[in-house]
Amino acid sequence: MKIISAYSIKGGVGKTTLAVNLACALRSKDRRVLLIDLDPQGAASYALRVEGSPKFKIKGGIFSDASLRKSIQPTAFERLDVLPSHVDHRNLDLLLASMKKSRKQLHHLFEEVGKAYDFVIVDCPPNLTLVSENVFRASDLILVPVIPTTLSQRTLEQLRQFFRDSGLSESLLVPYFSMVQRQKRMHLETMEILPGAFPAFLRTRIPFSSDIERMALAGKPLLAGHSQRAAARAFRDLAGEVEGLLESTKS
Repeated sequence: MKIISAYSIKGGVGKTTLAVNLACALRSKDRRVLLIDLDPQGAASYALRVEGSPKFKIKGGIFSDASLRKSIQPTAFERLDVLPSHVDHRNLDLLLASMKKSRKQLHHLFEEVGKAYDFVIVDCPPNLTLVSENVFRASDLILVPVIPTTLSQRTLEQLRQFFRDSGLSESLLVPYFSMVQRQKRMHLETMEILPGAFPAFLRTRIPFSSDIERMALAGKPLLAGHSQRAAARAFRDLAGEVEGLLESTKS
């Protein structure tokens, strides 16, 4: 089982769109995927039309995975389940801070609830918090959507510095360009320059698309509704790159 997280310090950069479409792309006839929605806004849960009320319970100083496993919901798409968001997630930092091994609690939780799956995709809340650090320590890859603007390099440098200061492996960070508008000169210039400072950038670039904006209204991933559109093809290519990275880490 592999844990892949969708994360950004900033909101509104395509993180949830990534989580939903990657989860859809990675499922297959012999692979099951669990999407964990940790963002209190619950956008990933809503996009897949899943509702629920998982509440974190503590037993013996650690999270009770049994209570959350009961909250996992099937979606309309085969082999794709969701552990939906809950408004209580807004207090998850406080709960973690009160527990022993506060930086590793979610690692245990993800491992336990994800036992029946081949991939666990985590839609993280934005900002650098104790929840974020838990997710970082649990993940096999952390995908970071980056809108190609002038502030992007500073944001990535902040994240990289946090990893260095926290003793986390920078190799986990895998950025890619999101919401790309090729008619904008700034986007083209940023995409030319930024990978020089961050060589881990994926080749795939996700375009700005009205199809993506309408995805939540449709209640299904692009790959399940507009599979031949440019944005859907881009997410399929990105999923292929992600699988290639995971394969390369095995050797």
